[in-house]
Amino acid sequence: MTNIVSFDVASRRQTAEVRHAALMQCFARERRIPDDVFWLKENAELLNILECSGARLDAGALSAYQSFYDGVENRLRFFPQYYRFLLSICLDLEDLGMPGDKGQALVEWVAEQGFARAELSDLQRMEARRLMLRRGVDPLAEDGGLEERMRRFMARSATFSMPNKKAAYELTHAVFYLSEYGRRDPALDGDTRLSLEFAGLLAFLEQNADLLAEICIALRYGGFEVPEIWDTWLMRHSCRFAIESGARAPAADDYHEFLVCNWMLAVCGHHAFARPVKPGPTGFFRPEAGAGPLRELSECMFRLEDRSGDWQQMRPIVLGRLSEGAASQLCRAEHSTDRFGVFFQGFARSGSAMGAAG
Repeated sequence: MTNIVSFDVASRRQTAEVRHAALMQCFARERRIPDDVFWLKENAELLNILECSGARLDAGALSAYQSFYDGVENRLRFFPQYYRFLLSICLDLEDLGMPGDKGQALVEWVAEQGFARAELSDLQRMEARRLMLRRGVDPLAEDGGLEERMRRFMARSATFSMPNKKAAYELTHAVFYLSEYGRRDPALDGDTRLSLEFAGLLAFLEQNADLLAEICIALRYGGFEVPEIWDTWLMRHSCRFAIESGARAPAADDYHEFLVCNWMLAVCGHHAFARPVKPGPTGFFRPEAGAGPLRELSECMFRLEDRSGDWQQMRPIVLGRLSEGAASQLCRAEHSTDRFGVFFQGFARSGSAMGAAG
């Protein structure tokens, strides 16, 4: 990693089509090899974001994936455990303009094999259904309660008032699937809106831009307003990513956060992926940022023997025990929404007595 790309005059002259093509070339050919499952994950995420955000591509952009597309049937037969990744990439390529119609045959074959019925979670089943319905096939037509079960999970806002990243990411993805990535109204209720706000407060308190960006996208797909404080912080954060090229990409960088932050920019109507990507292996690195106050706040509450869920009662006590930086960040989170007090009732965990087992 020898060269940090800056947003100079030359980059401003690049068209969106050229930047998108360079990004696709980078992920398809420069970071990993297609036999690596992480190649599938990275490229499925990139292409999904480009497709659902209406990215403009030049004539040759999709050529980076031609060899993958040519052999996708063989990969699917040999690696059926990755069928969701493989279907997602194939369908997105076709919908982005790749000549061909392999997706239809692949969807029908996957449905015949019953792969969706072998999934372990409702979220995975929802993803499989959403993918295959893009070509008119419902692999779980007999499961009429799938959406209802998922909506019950989403509406239980108490789940999201406590740190649980897995649940929070599942919440955002459920909104993505129900809304067809912003193409239709997912008809979310007020309880689900509260769930998203609670999850967003925790992400903001942790300064977790990756998760917060997904939550802000989900809020917009649900037709809800996004707190201005969250939006402003994410905008600044997104513009400060370092794109380093000229050496082998690291085993783990912040590519996912880079992708979802730019997706958030696109959903907001701003220029996404505005920075150029140079040829060669490339890494994407989040800007340096101070730790959020979430851990300090959690430790403070855990140590309080007589804690209450009443934020107005606890506010002076909590702020007096936090460091100056943590207290300042907590106040910003408090002022980002008028439902902070409701959130704190669940976060405090003060009213649940645990009886001893007999």
